[in-house]
Amino acid sequence: QVQLVESGGGLVQAGGSLRLSCAASGRSFSNYYMAWFRQTPGKERQFVAGISWSGSRTYYSDSVKVRFTISRDNAKNTVYLQMNSLKPEDTAVFYCAADIDGIGVTYELWGQGTQVTVSS
Repeated sequence: QVQLVESGGGLVQAGGSLRLSCAASGRSFSNYYMAWFRQTPGKERQFVAGISWSGSRTYYSDSVKVRFTISRDNAKNTVYLQMNSLKPEDTAVFYCAADIDGIGVTYELWGQGTQVTVSS
């Protein structure tokens, strides 16, 4: 079974940047569709960005388009989320997720989350 572990969260000032990483252990995740979600207290988890198994197709929520970039390195079993021009409203717990069917509809695997806090 693949386990997902996020890292790279922290406290940053508005306008700053952070790079989140999600490392998969246990087996290769090269066939999985990978995505990042985020959640704030009292709200549902929201889709942020997704990437196909080959990395050739990426998708973003409107709120992060242009500012965030998702990428993956299948040789390193790692997916990244580069976040630029961060805003206070980006503050959330960010989760890495995997769809083992490679489609990007239902996510069976989740990481434990990493906190991102953007100060104004």
